[in-house]
Amino acid sequence: MKQQRIEIIFDFPQSVEKIFNWIGDHNNLGEIFFPFKVTRIKDGQGDVNGVGSVRKLSAFPLIPVEETVTAFQPNQLIEYRVTSKYAPIKDHLGVMLFEPYNGGTRLRYTITFTGVVPLLGPALKVGLGQGIKRGLAKLAKKSL
Repeated sequence: MKQQRIEIIFDFPQSVEKIFNWIGDHNNLGEIFFPFKVTRIKDGQGDVNGVGSVRKLSAFPLIPVEETVTAFQPNQLIEYRVTSKYAPIKDHLGVMLFEPYNGGTRLRYTITFTGVVPLLGPALKVGLGQGIKRGLAKLAKKSL
């Protein structure tokens, strides 16, 4: 099956520190990944949301998926992988790069993965990409 790639570049009026701190907190991510509920289930090393931290994404009737943070550089980078044994995707990598831009923040967000059954990958790519963009637009309007 073909690897899928989602690339999102999103500009926020808020500072890098504010956007990084908000997105970096697993417990906020349900607002971006709606309809998934996101819960931190394991603290990271050095930062509760840092390297080694694990979050669970769940949405009935789907099987919950766990993601583990593999790289974490405050105000710069968050990288994570799906680490569930029974996930509907494989070879998953999410990379969020944060940089100052026009007095605010530019987020460069890339997700790559492969679906485990035919047509799942392309369908997930469209749904996930559109959902994340809607969630980021809501975040841009928040007063953090």
